[in-house]
Amino acid sequence: MSNSKNTTRVAREIRHRRVRKNVFGTASRPRLSIFRSAQHTYVQVVDDIQGHTIASAATVDKSIVEKTKLLKATAVGKSIAVKVQESGIKTVVFDRGGYKYHGRVKALAEGAREGGLLF
Repeated sequence: MSNSKNTTRVAREIRHRRVRKNVFGTASRPRLSIFRSAQHTYVQVVDDIQGHTIASAATVDKSIVEKTKLLKATAVGKSIAVKVQESGIKTVVFDRGGYKYHGRVKALAEGAREGGLLF
């Protein structure tokens, strides 16, 4: 009774746990974490030591007006870069969330780099 969506989700969670063993965010270099749903892309910058979110952005924000999901992801990357730099942070650790580094994940990373973040 295995559902393909269920096994896909479980496989992503396994990959994410494997990545998270090595990726850890500190106050000076927080973790840029991505979640990708079918329609939207969400990103948070997290300080894992204190356990709180420094900044977040998503394609559901009204300020994101691009047409395609790929362009929206790039805009979210630029948006999170601006928000994080306002907090005085220039470098982050990239957490792809168990997703392959292509498509929206890659576009978001490139947008964040264009916005001035280093990782």
